[in-house]
Amino acid sequence: MKDMFEPYRFQDLTPLFNPKSIAVVGASEKEHSIGNHTMKNIVEHSRFAGTIYPVNPKQDMVMGHKAYPDMASLPEAVDVVIVVVPAQFVKSTIEQAGEKGCGFAVILTSGFSEADDWGRAEEAALVEISKRTGIRIYGPNCPGLVNLNIPLGMSFSPAYKDDLVPGSVALATQGGGLGRNMLQHNARGMGFSIWSSSGNECDLQVADFVHYMAGDPEVKVICILVEGFKDGPRFAAAAKRAAEMGKPVIGLKVGRSAYGAAAAQSHTASITGSAEVNSTVFAQLGVIEVDDLDEAMDVAMLFTRAIPRGDEKVAVFASSGGAASLCADNVGTAGLTLSDFAPETLARLGEVLPSYAAISNPIDTTSISISQPQAFLDAIIACANDPNTDIVLAPMPMDYGIYTARGAQSMLEAQKTTDTPIVPIWFSERTGEGYHTLAEGGLVPFRSLRNMGKAVRRWIDWGTWRSGFDMAWTPLIVDQGVAAPATGTRTLTEAEGKRELAASGVPVTAPEVATSAAEAGEIAARMGGALAMKIVSARITHKSDIGGVMLNVAPADAAAAFDTIMANAGQAVPDAPLDGVLLEPMARPGGVEAFVGVARDPVFGHVMTFGLGGIYVEMFKDVTRAMLPVSQAQAMEMIGRLKSAKLLTGYRGQPPRDLEALALLVARVSDHVVAHAERIEEMDINPVWVGAEGEGALALDAVIVVRA
Repeated sequence: MKDMFEPYRFQDLTPLFNPKSIAVVGASEKEHSIGNHTMKNIVEHSRFAGTIYPVNPKQDMVMGHKAYPDMASLPEAVDVVIVVVPAQFVKSTIEQAGEKGCGFAVILTSGFSEADDWGRAEEAALVEISKRTGIRIYGPNCPGLVNLNIPLGMSFSPAYKDDLVPGSVALATQGGGLGRNMLQHNARGMGFSIWSSSGNECDLQVADFVHYMAGDPEVKVICILVEGFKDGPRFAAAAKRAAEMGKPVIGLKVGRSAYGAAAAQSHTASITGSAEVNSTVFAQLGVIEVDDLDEAMDVAMLFTRAIPRGDEKVAVFASSGGAASLCADNVGTAGLTLSDFAPETLARLGEVLPSYAAISNPIDTTSISISQPQAFLDAIIACANDPNTDIVLAPMPMDYGIYTARGAQSMLEAQKTTDTPIVPIWFSERTGEGYHTLAEGGLVPFRSLRNMGKAVRRWIDWGTWRSGFDMAWTPLIVDQGVAAPATGTRTLTEAEGKRELAASGVPVTAPEVATSAAEAGEIAARMGGALAMKIVSARITHKSDIGGVMLNVAPADAAAAFDTIMANAGQAVPDAPLDGVLLEPMARPGGVEAFVGVARDPVFGHVMTFGLGGIYVEMFKDVTRAMLPVSQAQAMEMIGRLKSAKLLTGYRGQPPRDLEALALLVARVSDHVVAHAERIEEMDINPVWVGAEGEGALALDAVIVVRA
């Protein structure tokens, strides 16, 4: 199959993040103004080696640099134009910059699509200028962007000068305040490379920045904070690129509740999408979904320390028995596995620790961290170099001043002897010298055991996902799957829908439609055996609710059943056109019922939902989802992720079901939707009959909604 990501082309953003020339339109000497803060961040707080052009018609010089009245008067086209003028002057500024051949415009100004109809019209005009002249637009309504490894701050933030800690974590956020919060985790030792905060995203989007970060050799891990995706397939293509480059992407999605979604839309005018679909997309693309800012940073920290395989074992090293036990409890509740120390590790621990210390995993050194600092150091070196251990968790429940600082220094010394990450967990509300020793030395502390458990679990799980990436879910999203909202739809009759599915190789029953009682009797006699009979009407989809379905009808009773079904339907929905009654043989008894549904998500295109029928979906909400297309192997994985999957594999004496046939049916439904992506809005195949091994799977009903 052709890679459907192929249409997505990503521009090289190097001139945006590492420009050689910058113009600041609205640059000012006026203290506390946005234009003043922006200039100060570049001139005073960055190490920008290129050329800077202040643009201000009312000033001749700004911070020692010659000022120009407008963009047209600049002596050259610049890489980046930073725009801080009022909204009514932005369009003309971008027009001049585009005509001059400038590469990028970073629009810090607010008052566009997030504000009102005038702002939406102005933003649309900016997009038109971008398409016509080639200038790419970052923003508007954003705080700018920073490259901390230069450093260069193209931002109005007065906090920029305090956040200059370089590193390998890249941030791509839509909101500025929350992005800055993540950046300020440098206070506990996190280091960051680049941060984009893209605002309204009228042109460049989070996807563009993720794609660029994936190829940046200084980036080890990418964190995104999004309120909504304007182009879901484009993001999927960027996330796939990050996976190919071995760069984990950590995702925090704002707007997972109705309250959050409403707030997100009012903030950035983004399409938030449904929480279930976003989580499906993240999981399918290997994006690690987290629940909060500190969790995002905890997970990111682990990836800066090591890339996991997916089967890592944990050691706990503490100088408090209670802390060791509580940490081990959290290891267990997170589903992590404590390592079994090798004999040589146990022997070394026995040599350096007192007889009353606990030398098995978890380790409790007792108070020797105070009285015997060398023994403490020797013990943690032995633990970290154990061949069966992949990560050492070091809970620190209290601050003992100089003694805690000395213990922290021992952890730094031990880390120099091994590639196994030593990760402290700082419990205390008092962050003394020991805490700062860890942060400044690069051993970023967790701040709680609960966060530790979640973060390590997510870290290891990504390693498992990555190890199967070649066979993993790398969805090839069809452009037509994300289409404009339908202006009109119609629902195919069951007979029409089944004919379509059969033509695509989906196993379905072979129904016939009778338009009279006599014809129903003739068809029934020809089919023989017990029959299912259902009303046929484009207006009636829930047929059983109105008495439009009769099951196990004997051929001799088919004519009378026809009259009953037609009468029930006519009484329940008097204005519905009735095309007749569908007849088909009853499915073999003893099967398990499943369902397959497909709906068009406005952001990510067609998404499939799969589950078992009856109470398993209605009461337990036990379903799995995936973006299309879905292969047979991927369908098998979907089936296996159900909590109720045991019902298909021979639970409590029941025969194993024909999973191969069920997975093939799911894959062929996917193929059918992909082939007709522009036309199909939604589909509900319920129930799907699943027989015992070798008996196959069969679609017993089908509702397909298409664009009129």
